[in-house]
Amino acid sequence: MSRVIEINYVNVFYDDNQVLKNVNLSIQQGKLIGLVGPNGVGKSTLVKTIMGLIKPNSGNIGIWGQPVKNVLKKIAYVPQRESVDWDFPASVMDVTLMGTYSKKSMFRRTSSSDKQIALNALKEVEMEEFADRQISELSGGQQQRTFLARALAQQANLYLMDEPFAGVDSASEQKIIKTLKSRRDQGETLIVVHHALHAVREYFDEVILLNKSVIAHGSVEEVYNENNLRETYGQNLFVFD
Repeated sequence: MSRVIEINYVNVFYDDNQVLKNVNLSIQQGKLIGLVGPNGVGKSTLVKTIMGLIKPNSGNIGIWGQPVKNVLKKIAYVPQRESVDWDFPASVMDVTLMGTYSKKSMFRRTSSSDKQIALNALKEVEMEEFADRQISELSGGQQQRTFLARALAQQANLYLMDEPFAGVDSASEQKIIKTLKSRRDQGETLIVVHHALHAVREYFDEVILLNKSVIAHGSVEEVYNENNLRETYGQNLFVFD
């Protein structure tokens, strides 16, 4: 199985505050991976650094053996819901079509093929009936599924998702994880920032336990245990399932 991401001794500082410390990771193709750790320990920063949105102070990242700028069209990113202006006047279809823009010139008009790709993505997350609905009118779960559809419309090979289950209802959560597992089964690679510890065993093949540094990374069976979780969360770990 081929290597998708190779991270070597990455350090990231915000002013004098070190957010990521000597992060080393090797990610293989076709894995659904949970990125787990307490609040404020660098999970979102790691995702943004992989995407090239944040430049590390030291260390290097290779994606398919190349700098991220060379392979951006093959990477899709789902940001946190709080970072999105949901009052922006756009329909569900408008947002989903944005996923097709990376494949074409900025000035090329949307084609019937683009629209079909977007519609297929909406069907995959069971949002096609809301295609004409304004995003401001959607529930939290529907909004998150719309942004997942936008990522799917990009037809990427690597998906980076920052808390896609935050603020969603149970039905939407199940639809989202069903979609992610389906994409995994097609050989795509997905890294998901996740908080609900009880669901890790059910949702993911592998887990990255992060607290500025990587505490553990491997299959859920091998590394998702009480010792590693206590090292990751310290006194903040109240329940281990």
